[in-house]
Parts: sequence; C-alpha cells; structure tokens
Amino acid sequence: MEFPTTRLRRLRNSAGMRNMVRETILTVHDLIMPIFVTAGTDMKEEIASMPGVYHFSLDRLDAEVDEIVALGIPAVVLFGVPATKDAVGSSAFDENGIVQQATRQIKAKYPDLLVIADTCLCQYTDHGHCGMVHVREANGQQAGVVDNDESLQYLVQTAVSQAKAGADIIAPSNMMDGFVQAIRAGLDEAGFTDIPIMSYSVKYASAFYGPFRDAANSTPQFGDRKTYQMDPANAREALREAEADVIEGADMLMVKPAMAYMDVIRVLKDQFDLPVVAYNVSGEYSMIKAASKLGWIDEKAVTMELLVGLKRAGADILITYFAKDAARWLSDNH
Repeated sequence: MEFPTTRLRRLRNSAGMRNMVRETILTVHDLIMPIFVTAGTDMKEEIASMPGVYHFSLDRLDAEVDEIVALGIPAVVLFGVPATKDAVGSSAFDENGIVQQATRQIKAKYPDLLVIADTCLCQYTDHGHCGMVHVREANGQQAGVVDNDESLQYLVQTAVSQAKAGADIIAPSNMMDGFVQAIRAGLDEAGFTDIPIMSYSVKYASAFYGPFRDAANSTPQFGDRKTYQMDPANAREALREAEADVIEGADMLMVKPAMAYMDVIRVLKDQFDLPVVAYNVSGEYSMIKAASKLGWIDEKAVTMELLVGLKRAGADILITYFAKDAARWLSDNH
C-alpha cells in the first residue's frame, strides 16, 4: 500500500492514539539513582559541576534516601569519598569504609531498597588509578604502570566487604581483565552465591566523566586510563569485552557513557540475553543542566527524550542523576 491509502499520521492524531501505539515505555522501575557518600558530619554539599547532586555525610544520608524511596525509585548506587587514601586503596575494602557504613545504614531502614555498590579503587588510591600501580623504566624513563593481575585481589576484597555490609548488587567498574571471574569466585567462596554482578562491561575512556571525577575526587594523579578503559572509536571490541564478562559470570552488562554509545547499547541488546544497563554519566547530565540554566533547552523535555531514547536503543536499566527528576515527571503524567 502507498499514499493516499496509507497515511502514517492516522496513528498520531491524538494523545490517546499516540499513547496506545507507543513502542517504548519509561517507568520509575527502570531508574537507579547514584549517591555520593563522604566522610565527615553534617555535610550536604552541592557538587559545583553537577547542579542538584550532593555529597552526603552519613548523618545527612537518610533524608536523601527517604526522598528516593518516596518517589518509588527501586535502587541506588553508592560511590564513596573516603577520609584517607593510600597506594592500595585500603579504605575501599575496610569493614568500616564509607560505602560499607552507608550500605548498612540504608538496608537497616529500607531493606527492600536495592543497594548497588560501585566496586573500584580509584576513589581510594592516592594515585587515582583503578588498580595497583608500579613504577617501571622504559626507554630510559620511569612511568607508572597499572598491574592488572595484582589489582584483582584488592577488587575481590572490596566486593566481598561490600556484600558482607549488605549490598544487593556488586557493580565493578575497574575494567581490569578478568575482574568478573575473580569477583564471582571471591563472592562464591565467601558464601555470596546469590549476589549478582552488574558489570561495567563496556566502559570507555571518555571525556564525559569530568564532573564525576570532581565529585568522587578520583582524577588520576598521572597519565590517564586509556590502557584499561576502551577506545571511544571501537565498537567490535565492546562485543569482546561483554562476551568475556558473560563467560566469567556477569549477570548484567553495562555501557558507559550512554548518549554517544547508543549503537553499542543496541549491539549488546541484540547479541546477549542479559539485562543491559546504560549509565547516563555526569558530563551528559551537566550539559543538559547548563543549557537549561541558560534557557537554551527545555530540561524536562530533553531529559525525558534522552531517557526514552536510551531505552529504545536497548537499555533495560538506566543509571542517571536525573532519576529523581524523572520519577517526579513520570508521576505528574499520571
């Protein structure tokens, strides 16, 4: 059939019609809200480069979680900003580390809220890298090199300590080779066979992380992370990374960042039968906030279009700093 017999506008001519034939639905159950917890007391400090996002000390955390729960958001992901750092990131796997304390506090009040623990070392190491660093000499010059295999033992310790504190999901973001296998084995050995791994399977060495690094105080003190995070130019490599994680026991596969990598989200959705997570990262959030503040865009309309677009691309779950806003907007539409 062709025009005029076929008129595609027939299914667009009213709000009721558009709602009835809508292909992609965003709900509050798709959303995860990130929280930055920090050492100290009486702290709720807005992050300058992320308007509306805050550092919370433990004594100010409950009010934030109360709001998240009231909005119906089913999960939070915790990032820690510790009081002290060292070469091995020991506060990451300390029984009384900031994420461990926050997890116990949240689960005591809201046992049904899913707590996801980011499992990495960069916020906790004095060098800001996601693994152990050794100085080696090459071509007559000394350089810091991240030791992949040595790093795994500390990541396992971190994951196990987070699970012991009550984390429902372990989300390793370090991009070391073999990290899913090592963490899965460590969790199983410690008796946490039912704790799923939400793997940062496809994490690019992206320029969109700038505001997060300010928030988490995790900027590398030398070099960059391009030797272990992915080249933004590569898509086939994403399949190899994701396949390795599937084989090693991942339960969910993440793509980070989201906006510039919708093609990668779709590839993972088509190739694997695990839930796909999209991380709508800090730089993506801050760009929308900045343009909205200047009056250049409609923040609500652009944000909701983006989140629906991520779902349309294949994401089942969205980690986004817009989670609270989106939950309110979704509620307003009902």
